[in-house]
Amino acid sequence: MNVKATLSADDLARACADAMWQEDDASKGLGMEIIDVRPGQATLTMTVAPQMVNGQRIAHGGFIFLLADSAFAFACNSRNERAVAAQCDITFIKPGKLGDRLVATAREISRSGRSGIYDVRVTVGDVVIAEFRGHSRTVGGSWLATEVDARSKQVVD
Repeated sequence: MNVKATLSADDLARACADAMWQEDDASKGLGMEIIDVRPGQATLTMTVAPQMVNGQRIAHGGFIFLLADSAFAFACNSRNERAVAAQCDITFIKPGKLGDRLVATAREISRSGRSGIYDVRVTVGDVVIAEFRGHSRTVGGSWLATEVDARSKQVVD
């Protein structure tokens, strides 16, 4: 994608998310939706389907982790620098259930050089069911064909 005009930071984050979403078969295949993306932040949702419950008849932790990981990915790729997970962990607090609409909200805690730290809270309504922390590492490259004006930090073509 060529950016033809100067983009705000929010518009840049959304354009990066759109470009990334085009290649994200895992998130799309599980029925995730992007609710919001801003610089260093992202909110995604996913409904627990029958194939996502385990033998306890609760949401398999791997699917909850996957949703949190996807929100983390969109947050740490929101500034047009390609980034991947270097390390992640999750704490499960309460179970998700069949039919629950899970919401994962990621926010940047710190970003320095090539490294970032992001926290993701997974909720069902007002109930927190998991807390996730991800460490990102930029790997070179960008999502959009742009140049960054060093004086204004705005993206221009």
